[in-house]
Amino acid sequence: MATHMSDETLTVLVYSDDRNTRAQVTSALGSRPAADLPEVEYRECATVPAVLRALEKGGIDLCVFDGEAVPAGGLGLARQVKDEIYGCPPVLVLIGRPQDSWLAAWSRADAAISQPVDPVALAGAVATLLKGRLEARSLAR
Repeated sequence: MATHMSDETLTVLVYSDDRNTRAQVTSALGSRPAADLPEVEYRECATVPAVLRALEKGGIDLCVFDGEAVPAGGLGLARQVKDEIYGCPPVLVLIGRPQDSWLAAWSRADAAISQPVDPVALAGAVATLLKGRLEARSLAR
């Protein structure tokens, strides 16, 4: 059973000050993280103000934040947007080590993947979050 409309596109915001990290995420996910999802387009942000502007504009279905970004890490940013953005999209954080999962819980992130990024684990987590987002969107209609 298809759970999407073919003309629908999902938007994933990827935040990291490191362009290599952003490229690693977008190439790991590709244009469709799962066969039963619509195509994904990316909005890459290197600074917190750019992330906040993008979220205020709307149209973001998922955020992927680099927990190791400097000067502002993705864990603190995740907590901030969960507190400040009404209807905040799901947030996945990239953490430095599996032992940092408690920080991901503190940040209120919806999921956490440790670096270096495992493309299969990342695609699985992203697909789960995006499917939940689509389901919530269809229920709201």
